[in-house]
Amino acid sequence: MNHSSYRVGIIGGGAWGTALSILANRAGSTVMLGTRNNNVIQSILDRRTNDTYLPNVFIDPNIAVTDKLGETCGGDVLILAVPSHMLRSACISISDMLPVHLPIMIATKGIERGSLMLMSEVCKSILPHNPVAILSGPNFADEAAGGLATATTIACTDETLWNMLTYSIGGRFFRPYMTDDIIGAQIGGAVKNIIAIACGIAMGKKLGENARAAIVTRGFAETSRLNQAKGGRYETLMGLSGLGDLILTSGSPKSRNTSFGIALGEGKTKEDILMHRGRTANEGVTAAESISKLARKLGVSMPICDAVHRVLHENASVDRLIEELLERPFTQEM
Repeated sequence: MNHSSYRVGIIGGGAWGTALSILANRAGSTVMLGTRNNNVIQSILDRRTNDTYLPNVFIDPNIAVTDKLGETCGGDVLILAVPSHMLRSACISISDMLPVHLPIMIATKGIERGSLMLMSEVCKSILPHNPVAILSGPNFADEAAGGLATATTIACTDETLWNMLTYSIGGRFFRPYMTDDIIGAQIGGAVKNIIAIACGIAMGKKLGENARAAIVTRGFAETSRLNQAKGGRYETLMGLSGLGDLILTSGSPKSRNTSFGIALGEGKTKEDILMHRGRTANEGVTAAESISKLARKLGVSMPICDAVHRVLHENASVDRLIEELLERPFTQEM
């Protein structure tokens, strides 16, 4: 399936960045994984595993690892897989080393705090000349890296670039699909984390499967309204980067955001949960504030997302907010 060997640079040594290095290597690409986390580098060099973020998955010796991010910028494509709050600083740190026409594929989901920008908007504001693509879909890193069948979306406006990106990471068990809707592909991935926290709260509170299905469906309606306000297309949300990602993230306790919500529903505090999670800070916690503010700025009604934001950032009572959602007036579905 491999057309020719591509050189793929990846910045971000977390679970997804590591998984993408494994997928790119499996696709026949030459891979350079860049991270400033010395524990990750030592773990890969000593044991060929990323014990911190992706334990028990073998990392082929052909995958090079470096703490010099400039070394990731000399290939055919650069993949950014850092947490959303670090994307801006990652772009700034490579801005004087990156060839102007090198394509960037963003594998980070979220909306930047403060600026309320999508990840593509953050990237374009610092690296205006580099073509930008988005990678988003229902992708648990350990399953994709472990060779389990996985589908994903690559959003870009150039079909030739899409082909190159697809063959640089795609394979028999990792199947990219194309869309040219860069905005729609990002909205689904950003909002689903908050819906997953809401689903987790319902699970922790033992509100039942009916309630969880209602949250997923009404949460999808909220996502659609925000997507429309930002200029994304509805059919994009019906695909892997929207509905697919929402189903995966909000239906499995394996999802960090769902398990975070379950712990909240069981009565634990946000601080306690984050303190005991030795892994990355929870993306959904950051996203809840940004999405709630963006919705208000654009005049979009997102009651579930707003309720999660108030629980996480305004110390609102979970029980009281559930009551408020149940007391909302009856209305038409669409």
